[in-house]
Amino acid sequence: MHNDARNFVALSDVAIADADLRSAVALATTRAYDKRMVALFEHSPAYGEAIRQQAAEAKRRALRNLPDLLEKAESSLTANGFHVSWAIDAAEARQRVLDIIRQHQGRLISKSKSMLTEEIGLNAALEAADLQVIETDLGEFIIQLNNEPPSHIIAPVIHKTKAQIRDIFVRELNMTPTDDAGEMVAFARQTLREYFVGADVGISGANFIIAETGSLCLVMNEGNGRMCTSLPNVHIALVGIEKVIETLEDYATLDQVLTRSGTGQKLTVYTNIINGPRRGGESDGPEHVHVIFVDNGRSDVYATKYAEALACIRCGACQNACPVYRNVGGHSYGWVYGGPIGAVLTPLLEGLENAAPLPHASSLCGSCKQVCPVDIDLPRMLLDLRADLVDEKVDNRWQMGLKGWALTMQSPMRYELGAQAARLGQRVVGTDNLPGVLGNWTKYRDFPGFAPKSFRQMWRERERSHRKEQPS
Repeated sequence: MHNDARNFVALSDVAIADADLRSAVALATTRAYDKRMVALFEHSPAYGEAIRQQAAEAKRRALRNLPDLLEKAESSLTANGFHVSWAIDAAEARQRVLDIIRQHQGRLISKSKSMLTEEIGLNAALEAADLQVIETDLGEFIIQLNNEPPSHIIAPVIHKTKAQIRDIFVRELNMTPTDDAGEMVAFARQTLREYFVGADVGISGANFIIAETGSLCLVMNEGNGRMCTSLPNVHIALVGIEKVIETLEDYATLDQVLTRSGTGQKLTVYTNIINGPRRGGESDGPEHVHVIFVDNGRSDVYATKYAEALACIRCGACQNACPVYRNVGGHSYGWVYGGPIGAVLTPLLEGLENAAPLPHASSLCGSCKQVCPVDIDLPRMLLDLRADLVDEKVDNRWQMGLKGWALTMQSPMRYELGAQAARLGQRVVGTDNLPGVLGNWTKYRDFPGFAPKSFRQMWRERERSHRKEQPS
């Protein structure tokens, strides 16, 4: 997917001006946030926090042992009949998928929802190879029809209203106009059915890989994922290397916090654990199951102080809680991942110089850490990334501004001259429309007027007055 993260401010301006988008995102994120609170803390606040910390330790233990766990996972998966391969970057991952599809002479591909495939730009590569790719998750299907990327980790069409979705179906699929959501879903289900039945290859991601048992875990609320992974003769799963966990018990814990944090459910409608291809004597399931472990920058992150970001289980809770995301939606962040986790992951995976505004796309209110089911310290990482921006001199304007400010503050005379210049300049331009970057403030609020005299000036005048009053 094309990275447009450097244009966060301009993209946010567009989003803020879109009343429908802001209303849809605010409504959906508020509902999800409230449902999470009820589901996670239904027994007691102490219980909710305890399971959260248990899940956090499960992911951190997996990260601490990641190199060994990956080897163990490969061995267990292979023993279960999976074909396991590795991809160092997006290009290699795309090529491996293409090679597998060509090996099995596939033409029609049904896809389950996967943020990793968005990250590596898989759909565009498959379509360029003259293959037909159908997103079968309802939200992903809608935005594929509208030729746009997802705007939320688990709710890709969160930015659209029901009326906008209706118009997409009418325009792209000739649906008879209706405002009934149930009728629209039934129409989409009927449309997708032929693709499920006719697909040669199914592609999915994975929420977790259990190294102990060699199992592929998928958590979802739609039956499309099961259709993509069981009906075609070939199933390809693309998995980030950070998705490996140690044991089935860890999965049981992580699944509980994932579903509660993501959708406010105790358990999603479909929770699948895949233990390999169809075996002898079985009539259902694919004959071939391929697991492609994808790095794409994750090893580089693993070697830094930001390795904790790899603990993310992609629940979207930080997006639902973030006041910035609630107002600008996911597309403003310019890449696959929006919200606080996107403001951290995009600079780490795409390069800080290619996502310079994102570490500042936060109020640092701390809500993202508070709701994270594995307690990732996102506010600290955002502050550290801001420090990295300064150290790497990514934005020379800020460097020059800070150096100028430091130079002024080091000398009482320069400080006073600067204050006099500011007062003079304000009398010329006023308080309503300051020039340049200062206009970002006055675009939405008045700038307070400078005092007619500085404290130092008033102090000197007071001293002179006192000296005159003293008797000779």
